[in-house]
Amino acid sequence: MPESNSTSTFVTRPNWGAIWAGVFTFFAIWCVFGLLGMSIFSSYTTRTANGINVGLGIWAIILTIIAMFVAGRTTGHLAGISNSRDGLIHGMVMFGLTIMTALAVTSFGVWDTAAPQAVNAHTPYLLGVFADLGWFGFLSLFLGWLAAMGGASAGAHQIHTSVQQVSHA
Repeated sequence: MPESNSTSTFVTRPNWGAIWAGVFTFFAIWCVFGLLGMSIFSSYTTRTANGINVGLGIWAIILTIIAMFVAGRTTGHLAGISNSRDGLIHGMVMFGLTIMTALAVTSFGVWDTAAPQAVNAHTPYLLGVFADLGWFGFLSLFLGWLAAMGGASAGAHQIHTSVQQVSHA
């Protein structure tokens, strides 16, 4: 009677190359289309009472969702993972690394220039801008987090198991 041997692949650790590829994919998409949004929406005057451009805030939310989904899909595809659960985990790690990288780059850029402006940081206008940025930022990151995990889960492809027929003569 023929026997069949089946092999399957199990992921025991994250594929960091795929995760970094997702991070770079996110930043490439977000920077290019973020500049497009800034150029389009900076000319409009639809601002909230505190001064942030509403169109730009909505653009940031939509752009973050799309960029995180594509970056997650890239991560899931390049990781060579076999199921959507591993895709979700890779997407979550890619999201976290992206956010930490963005925070590090932003803090390095602000470190040298923030001290002189810190004296005027408590003006009502700036506090309103920070409040609006907080809400738009929260929605962008929360929905981007879900999109990253969904994209990585969708990018995970099933690794086909090879079945060999072994006949005993």
